[in-house]
Amino acid sequence: MPDLAALQQRIGHKFRDESLLRLALTHPSIAHEQNNRSPHNQRLEFLGDAILGTVLSQQLYEKFTDADEGMLTKSRAKLVNSSSLAAHGRALDLGAYLILSRGEENSGGRVRASTLADAFEALLGAVFLDGGYDAAREFILQEFAADYAELALPAGIDNPKGELQELLQSQSPAAPVYQLISSDGPDHDRNFVCGVFHAGVELAQGTGKSKKAAESEAALAALKKLKGS
Repeated sequence: MPDLAALQQRIGHKFRDESLLRLALTHPSIAHEQNNRSPHNQRLEFLGDAILGTVLSQQLYEKFTDADEGMLTKSRAKLVNSSSLAAHGRALDLGAYLILSRGEENSGGRVRASTLADAFEALLGAVFLDGGYDAAREFILQEFAADYAELALPAGIDNPKGELQELLQSQSPAAPVYQLISSDGPDHDRNFVCGVFHAGVELAQGTGKSKKAAESEAALAALKKLKGS
């Protein structure tokens, strides 16, 4: 098993009780293989799911003050679906840290999307038990900053990059080009600035916790500028 100190540095939380972290990384197949009631991460997964829903629900409620229940529910579902959670688990390289049975290991458990999603939620539960609500909230907001930024779009603009390309190519065959302007911050909490250019001219810049989010913000700023003019 890789050094857990590296994972803790990556997530930005130093565990006081490292056994919680190991439990979060223990797949249920361990109990099945040993044919006993060995502890595994499903209970922490249950807890992490609840904490994640609470934190993101509050963020959405405060951000979208005019949104009704249906829109808030839809937005939360987009953030916490299994594909999204698996992507977060993959980005943290949780697969490398998982404690698996031999059978699960041989069948590709370390890269299985459902396993990574479950481990990510279990990790949230472990952070909550070890550091309290504030620690879990900080970790969640850090992890979902880029996803959350992509939700913060005016009504009618679900895909700012696609809409900008369509608008520009209605006037010219040239497609918009995105360039990374700068990035700073530690690995677990980086900030990116991207610019969007058309025919060699910079239209706008955007910032975000990932290049994808920064590009979306740049496209949105460009759309506002072009439609406003």
